[in-house]
Amino acid sequence: EVQLVESGGGLVQAGGSLRLSCAASGFTFDHYAIGWFRQAPGKEREGVSYISSSDGITDYADSVKGRFTISRDNAKNTVYLQMTSLKPEDTAVYYCYANLFLYVYWGQGTQVTVSS
Repeated sequence: EVQLVESGGGLVQAGGSLRLSCAASGFTFDHYAIGWFRQAPGKEREGVSYISSSDGITDYADSVKGRFTISRDNAKNTVYLQMTSLKPEDTAVYYCYANLFLYVYWGQGTQVTVSS
């Protein structure tokens, strides 16, 4: 069974930090690109960050560049999203996904709330 389980969300004050984790199982993790989307209430889902499968190429939304860092540990089948200098507008449910060609798997999401 394919599973992606996010953790690490919570409530933090503006300027604070959180580290999200996405633990994967049920598929060949190191073959898949992994990324994060987020969705705030009343807004469309937004791509946040992405890391490729083999060479570790990363990409970030302009809104998080310089503040968020994505990394992966293939030995642990886990991807991390280190979030620093958090802003109230970062408040959202954060979802990780795994993608290989036409295959896309999603996690259930973890809530991040940044208070001002």
